[in-house]
Amino acid sequence: MNNSQLINQSVGESGFDYYTPPEISDLARDLMGSIDLDPASSSIANQNVKADKFFTILDDGLKQEWSGRVFMNHPFHRGEKACEPKCKKLMCKRPTKKSPNRRGHCITEDIPSNNDWINKLLDSYNSGKVTEAVIITFASTSEDWFWPLLDYPKCYPKGRVHYYKPNGERKGSATKGSVITYIGPNVKRFAQTFSRFGKIHVPYQ
Repeated sequence: MNNSQLINQSVGESGFDYYTPPEISDLARDLMGSIDLDPASSSIANQNVKADKFFTILDDGLKQEWSGRVFMNHPFHRGEKACEPKCKKLMCKRPTKKSPNRRGHCITEDIPSNNDWINKLLDSYNSGKVTEAVIITFASTSEDWFWPLLDYPKCYPKGRVHYYKPNGERKGSATKGSVITYIGPNVKRFAQTFSRFGKIHVPYQ
């Protein structure tokens, strides 16, 4: 995963955490009244998100039950299956001058994909367990994982959103624009709350 794909994460207790700017999570709380759950977070990230409950990489949020008002900035990844014995994946071979981006080691557990996180959120909402949610992602409109989100209202921020490292440093190398999607019944309130941050678009009915 290249650097541009890392700049949209808020999960785990590792050195690859990238946290949501507080002005976005503040607006999410203003909109929903409070945040009951952040399913992909850390103790540091939650200092800004202020969710009543959060799951870290150690909890494996995808295996937990989600409910209430959710804020999600999930770890971005196309997904990858764990390596087989005597793995022959090119990325698991040692880096060379010609292929310096090879990972050089195998993974022992599956890496969840963007689809996994988004489908979990939508399933939880459609079942009635999640009552409303705010999710921030890349504005990757051509990707399959993004298409289910097109059915919901969005805020398109002006300019690129730059995320934060655990030490508080603002990471200014985002190479893509982000979008904030709202899933829930309070569309008018979403528009009023997030219009100060960007352009609001609501799907045509």
